[in-house]
Formats: sequence, C-alpha cells, structure tokens
Amino acid sequence: MKKFIVSGGGTGGHIFPAISIANAIRKRWPDSEILFVGAEDRMEMERVPAAGYRIIGLPVAGFDRKNMIKNISVAAKLIKSMNKARGIINEFKPDIAIGVGGYASGPILKAASAKGIPTLIQEQNSYAGITNKMLAKKASVICVAYEGMESYFPKDKIVLTGNPCRQDLIVSAENRKKGYEHFNLDPKKRTILMLGGSLGAATLNKSIVSALDKLRKDENVQVLWQCGKYYFKDMQKLQTEGKIPHNIHLMDFISRMDYAYSVADLIISRAGAGSISEFSLLGKAVILVPSPNVAEDHQTKNAQALVNKEAAVMISDALAPKLLFDFALEMVRNDDELKKLSENIIQLAQHNSAERIVDEIEKLI
Repeated sequence: MKKFIVSGGGTGGHIFPAISIANAIRKRWPDSEILFVGAEDRMEMERVPAAGYRIIGLPVAGFDRKNMIKNISVAAKLIKSMNKARGIINEFKPDIAIGVGGYASGPILKAASAKGIPTLIQEQNSYAGITNKMLAKKASVICVAYEGMESYFPKDKIVLTGNPCRQDLIVSAENRKKGYEHFNLDPKKRTILMLGGSLGAATLNKSIVSALDKLRKDENVQVLWQCGKYYFKDMQKLQTEGKIPHNIHLMDFISRMDYAYSVADLIISRAGAGSISEFSLLGKAVILVPSPNVAEDHQTKNAQALVNKEAAVMISDALAPKLLFDFALEMVRNDDELKKLSENIIQLAQHNSAERIVDEIEKLI
C-alpha cells in the first residue's frame, strides 16, 4: 500500500489543486493512504475533510513584515511545527511528500527531505511563492503551470504540467440553454460574468456599482454578478432600494459554474492561477483585474503572462472603478476581439494536469 502526504493550503488556490492531486492519486492507487497536512487556523482544515481526506494541522504562521515583534511568536510556532512535522513523517512513513505552497508545506517537506523521502512541489503561479522557492533546492521534481520558471527553480527539476482544475466544468450548448433558465437570463442578450471569488472582491463590486446607470440604459447586455458572501448584504440592500437594474443578476455565490461559464460571452475576474487555468481550458474571453493584496503582486504577473500572448485584457485594480465597465461593455459586443481572446487563451491550456503530476509522482516512488 502506497502512502502519500499532501501538504499546503491557506487559500483556495492552494487547496483545490491539492485535493485534485489527491483524487488523481486515489484513482491510480485505490488502496493508497493519503494524509493532508495544513495550517491549524486556515481554510484547509474544513475543506479537506469535506473532500473526504484526513488532515493534521501545524501551528505554523506567516512572517509578518509590518510588525516585527509579532515574528517572535511566528518563530516559536515554526519550531513547534518542525518538531510536529518530524513526528508525522516518522509515524506515517510516506513514500513521497507533495507540497502545493502555503506555510504548512515548508516544515513537512523539510522533514521528509531530511529522511531521504522524495518530495514534489507544485507551483500554481507565474511568480514562485516564497515557501516553494525555499523548498526547491531539495525537491525531486517541481511541477509548474507557466513557462519561464527557470528564474525561480533549477531547470533540470522543472516539469510543465499546468494547474489541476475542477473536472466538472463543461461548456456546451446544452449547458448554455440550462444556464439561461437556471439564472433567469435572456438568451438574446450578451452576458458578462463577473467573479469576485467566494468571499468577494471589493474593487470589482465597487466597479459595477459605479456603472449601474450605464448598465441600466444598456438593454442588450446582462451581468451575472457573484459579489461574494462578505459583500452580499450591502449589495442586496442596493437591490432592495431599486438601485440595481433588472439586467444585473446578483448572487453571493455561484455553485453551478458549468452553467455560468457556458452562458458567459465575457468574464471579469481576479487573476488567480486556478481561475486562469479554468479560463484557458474552456477558452473564455476574460478581463483580468489583478488583486494588489497578494504576495509579491503575483496576480499581476499571472495576468501579464496572458496579456503578452494577447490571450486576455488586464485592467489595474486602481483604474477598474472608473474604466472597467467602459471596456467590458465595448468588448462584449466586439465579436472579433472575443474570438481572438478565446482562440489565444485556449492555446495556453494544459490538459489533464492532475494526472500528469501523478505521472511524475509514480516515477519518483
């Protein structure tokens, strides 16, 4: 029986690839034992058990660049996490340790390497995260989603696999028809899908609120708007007050993303690596508004990698409230531009990423 440790998390961008890799491992080795290791107070402690896997939490925390005094406790937590990680490795005895980024993957992969256990890391972004950069020297293989990662990792260890994505996303004429019915949309209108993530994105919400009058006057365009749970009450209040026009369909969270992607003529989104991978696989035209609130501004680098190949349009977070919907309303009517973006982004898609990562895992063990 093969034993696997999958470690990392902190955000959905780390957690979803980790679960996808675990699912692919279980498919190849049905009798395998898989243990997740995450950070005690992060979302993986809920999401991973919900996906059917056991998880152990480490008391690890991130380095605080603004308040140096807080880093005394961060250092103490790191020492505790290293000790706990060594205990996990000694007790579980994995055949391999897989890291997907995030604080928790550091201690567990270091402990595995010290025991001579092979390690594989998966980097989702076009700009390598600090934990993965630290682990790269001892890693056996580094699976990446973008070309040109040699500036961060040893070239001979890099394998281009792409990011594992949800397997239930299918864009089709049937799903498009069902999507119009599901969301109560008009099939005769052009549809803009705006995604702020499950929690929401303040700038995207601010951008559409500032464009409500423009959208009210435009009878040929409709917007499917996922505002996120943090902002839903405030946005719902605007709707109750009659400030949101009928061609804007407000939701806190969209569960049927297969329907949403199928009806979308144009997508507005942050530039997370997982989202970009989905847009690429599905060939969707997209305007990217990178979040400025991420490490090393990596979302801008993710978006720029697409812009350089004319596979997406990027608008900065600072300019979005003023310009985003001027661009969007013009673009959604431009069939040539939508076609060009769709054709170019689909060329960047990496298919069967989870299975290709498991291919590398199989070689190592």
